[in-house]
Amino acid sequence: MGVVETLTGRNADFANTRFTEGLRMMPALKAIVIGCVDPRVDPEAVLGAGPGEIAAIRNVGGRVTPRTLEELAMLRKVTQSAGGDLGPGWELIVLHHTHCGITLLVDQPDLLAPYFETDEQGLAEQAVSDPRAALAHDVAALRAETRLGGVRVSGLLYDVATGTVEVVVPPTA
Repeated sequence: MGVVETLTGRNADFANTRFTEGLRMMPALKAIVIGCVDPRVDPEAVLGAGPGEIAAIRNVGGRVTPRTLEELAMLRKVTQSAGGDLGPGWELIVLHHTHCGITLLVDQPDLLAPYFETDEQGLAEQAVSDPRAALAHDVAALRAETRLGGVRVSGLLYDVATGTVEVVVPPTA
């Protein structure tokens, strides 16, 4: 049996036993977590969120790139179209983690520069090899984004060896 067959079989179990009917499009906690695609760092599991409580955007390194900012601006329009607003009362949480695979690419500016939409000189400020500095950089980028005014932004670091989360950049609007 292949992976698709395994996963669709599991979906049948999910649909019959764990599916939560009536979830809304907007996360109940009015929170969006920006995290890494690494399967060890599932934002819902790591943060103990229940079905429909948070939304997650996942990419390589959990980084706030120009594309991530565009996604968030688009999500704000979606929330406005649905009668809400991704603005005051919402939280953006950047969730980085230890031993992230993106750090293995630090010597490959040909991959990283296009990802961050910068030149090789601009890569240094992305702090690819330092998750704490990367969190500070990414949170600052979100806080500076004028299309997301009034949103509280914070930065958390997940330790893949212990399962614990540390607040590296406390939330502020």
